[in-house]
Amino acid sequence: MSPRKQPRTTRTSAVLVPLLLLIGALTYSTWLLEAFLPTGLSPLRSYVSELAGEDQPYGTFFRTADLLGGLFVLLGAVAALVWLERRVLTVAGWAGLVLFGAATVADSRLPLSCAPTADAGCAARERAGDIPWTHAAHAFSSSLAVAGALIGMVLLTVAARRGTAAWPLLARTGPVLVVIELAATGWTLASVAAFDAGHGTWGLGIAQRFQLLSIAVWIALLAWSVRRR
Repeated sequence: MSPRKQPRTTRTSAVLVPLLLLIGALTYSTWLLEAFLPTGLSPLRSYVSELAGEDQPYGTFFRTADLLGGLFVLLGAVAALVWLERRVLTVAGWAGLVLFGAATVADSRLPLSCAPTADAGCAARERAGDIPWTHAAHAFSSSLAVAGALIGMVLLTVAARRGTAAWPLLARTGPVLVVIELAATGWTLASVAAFDAGHGTWGLGIAQRFQLLSIAVWIALLAWSVRRR
């Protein structure tokens, strides 16, 4: 690469990667608008995915937001793999975000047909297996998205802490968000198990919203760290 082209590539990556990640984080957080919309779903007990259900009044809007959020994070992570310095930890971490983005895109294309936490009939059909295949596919893609996010959060935060990537802001704040994400994920899994067993939701809505919000905040901090670097 000639000396003339290298600075241009550096400037492009310094702007494009954080911009894509930041837009992705913001779009991925569109579910926060439920506070201002008459969705009819309880934030304390409902899955965030239920907002994008096929039978929900704002389903198309939330599905589109999920699609764009996943797509922007996916593109930002791929751009980082192409343009930013490659180390074992950072490559694996960015690959985790690629998985997160791709799985989130898939999530948006596999909506729930009804809201099991708000509709007893839907919950009964779900337990009986009398629901479209997209429910199981959605659960699988959601699990992949969280797994990808955790891989990215843990590995890129470790890279920042070790100095493998010069991201001091992420090195300071990343561990806190990782702990919150792990705790929220454990709470969410326990709540889902309780709900599937017919023992209530155990604050499922709160747990999952903490889970998603910590992911979005972490991605935004990552974007800022890359831009500062």
